[in-house]
Amino acid sequence: MTQRKWLSYENGLMLLLGLTFGLAFFDRNAVAFLTPFLVKDLALTYEQVGLLGAGLALTWALSAYILGSWSDRSGKRKPFLITIVLIFSACSILSGLAHSFLVLLVARVIMGIAEGPFLPICLAMMVVESSPNRRGVNAGILQTVFSALLGSAVAPVVLVAIASHYDWRTAFFLAGAPGLLCALMIWLWIREPPAAAAQQAADPNVGSDAASGPGLWAMLQVRNIALCCGICFAMVAWMLITQGFLPLYLTTMRGYSPQDMGGVMSALGFSAATFAFVAPWISDRIGRRPVLVVVCLISMLCPLGAMLYQGPLLGLAVIMFVGWMGAGGFALFMGVVPAETLGYGRAATSMGLVVCIGELSGGFIAPWVAGRIADMTSLRAPIYIAAGCALLGGILALFLQETAPAVLQKMRTDKA
Repeated sequence: MTQRKWLSYENGLMLLLGLTFGLAFFDRNAVAFLTPFLVKDLALTYEQVGLLGAGLALTWALSAYILGSWSDRSGKRKPFLITIVLIFSACSILSGLAHSFLVLLVARVIMGIAEGPFLPICLAMMVVESSPNRRGVNAGILQTVFSALLGSAVAPVVLVAIASHYDWRTAFFLAGAPGLLCALMIWLWIREPPAAAAQQAADPNVGSDAASGPGLWAMLQVRNIALCCGICFAMVAWMLITQGFLPLYLTTMRGYSPQDMGGVMSALGFSAATFAFVAPWISDRIGRRPVLVVVCLISMLCPLGAMLYQGPLLGLAVIMFVGWMGAGGFALFMGVVPAETLGYGRAATSMGLVVCIGELSGGFIAPWVAGRIADMTSLRAPIYIAAGCALLGGILALFLQETAPAVLQKMRTDKA
């Protein structure tokens, strides 16, 4: 019985989509971990380093909403997924062919167009296929466990090793290859999810605010959606500024070797993989709001610890592990809370809106501004900015309205 449950379609879908999203993040984060090599070979400024992440975030943001809405309107998920995976894999290979900043920027911009709607569409499929008491856990594993293991834990070690032994171009080439296999697996195995309307009727806990209207402005008038957009801005800025500038800060300002830097940065990946399961699991039981408040505030420790800690390398890695706890909350404010607020029928659209605003402001503008300030001052500035963003995310999370089915059921029972 246990074996059949483990081999269920729900689990298989979660693992395949999670693995594919992990490869997407592996490709996305490759630039951050290869910056010491790119800066030297392509003579990049700190502002250009920020623009590489910002350009990808800009197109990621816009396509998340536009293509996510298109997917909702069409009622199709699978064709979008296959096309997305093929394009972002090709863009990683194109990045390895770049001989100038402009070509590299174009490759990252196209990658953002492809990858932007991937997460909203995947989460929209996952919330339909998930049982209510596993919705948070499934979303956390899908969004963060594999992206953390592959994009944050494995990527810095493997990519830096390949770039050191061969060159950074080879690292980009190898990063894009596994996505082609995932596209084939999606084509062969994944089915279209059941109709959103049927799932909505089957689960009355979801979408209590759906009547507020399907339009963009109507969604933004829903308290949870507006707050999730703000939290997404703060925490995406925290994550991308830290990932984009911490490798340079550790090697330039702190004097660590690229190999030591890669080891420290890999602690972020193991942390995200751990808390991507733990944080949503706890939120399924005690609520989304308290979990988001705690993980956002603790995230200040990562940038501040990198600046202030003066002990052994292992101690710094431990601080990075604890301080990267905020990555465990991404599935909640990007996917679970919006879906539970507006319902399955608008799942990809509401998630796409949150991702769009968060990536546009926190992913596009924030790294660019942080890079500009770093050019005018020092690499300490982006690190301070990242800490402030984590603080803002925790404050905004205090005002969320609870959406966890178990908590809402308990509240109804207590009132009765």
